[in-house]
Amino acid sequence: MTRLTSTLRGLVTLCAALLAVATASATAGASTDPKAPENFVALRTVDPTILQEMRYFTPHNFVGERIDGYRQPLCILTRPAAEALHQAQVNLLRQGYTLKVYDCYRPQHAVDHFVRWAKDLDDEAMKSEFYPDVDKTRLFEDGYIAEKSGHSRGSTMDLTIVKLPAKPTRPYVPGESLVPCYAPKDERFPDNSVDMGTGFDCFDTLSHTLDPRIQGEQRTNRLLLKSTLESLGFVNLAEEWWHYTYKPEPCPDTYFDFPVSAKSLTNSR
Repeated sequence: MTRLTSTLRGLVTLCAALLAVATASATAGASTDPKAPENFVALRTVDPTILQEMRYFTPHNFVGERIDGYRQPLCILTRPAAEALHQAQVNLLRQGYTLKVYDCYRPQHAVDHFVRWAKDLDDEAMKSEFYPDVDKTRLFEDGYIAEKSGHSRGSTMDLTIVKLPAKPTRPYVPGESLVPCYAPKDERFPDNSVDMGTGFDCFDTLSHTLDPRIQGEQRTNRLLLKSTLESLGFVNLAEEWWHYTYKPEPCPDTYFDFPVSAKSLTNSR
C-alpha cells in the first residue's frame, strides 16, 4: 500500500467518523450545529487572492432567495482541493487572470431547499434568466436538480475566470428585469467573468463545456479554465462549464450538513 493510498483511506475513515459524531451532536440538541471535519478549510486562508461571489448567499440564483445553510458568503473546501485551487490561481495570475468561485462546499440543507423549490411548480420567479427554455417539470429528469450533490462532499466547486484588473460586479436587485442566461454577454446580468457563452447556473445545453455551438473567444475561455484545472487533478462535469471536482476526494462517500460559516470550521471553534 502506498503512503498516498494509506493517507486517503485514513481521511475517508475520519470523514465518516466525524460525520457520525456531528450528526449525533445535532440530534442531541436542536441548537447544536454540526461541525466540519478537521480537513475542511476556508479557501481565503489558503489563497486570499481568489475572488468569491457566493451566489447562494444572495437572492441572485435560480431560486430567487438566499439558500438554506448559507450563513456567510464563504467558500469552504477540503484542504487538498483548496491547495490545488491555489496552484491553479498561481498559474492564472501569471497570465493576467484570477479565479472566481460561485459555490464551494454546499450543505445538505441547501440541496433539500433546491429539491423543495423544484417540486413547487408555481414558483418560476427566476425562470426568465436561469431556465428560460426548460419546463420546470423536467428539472429532475434532465439532471438539473438532484437529491444529493457532490458539493456536499467538500471537494467540488463552481468557478470561472476573471481578467485582471477585476472590475466589480454590481449587486442584483430583487425584482429587476431578467435576461436569459445565454443572451450575449453585454445583454445578460453583468458579471466580471470572461465570456463563457452563458452565465453561471444556466439550465441549458449551451452550458455543456464542449457544446459545439460555443466557439471563438467563448470556447477559448472555457478551455483555459478546463486545461488549467485538469492539469492539477480536477475533473469537469461535462454538462456544466463551471463545475469541477478535485480528485481523489478525501470524503468520496460522505455528504455533510454543517452550515456555511466560519464557526463551522475547527480553527474557529
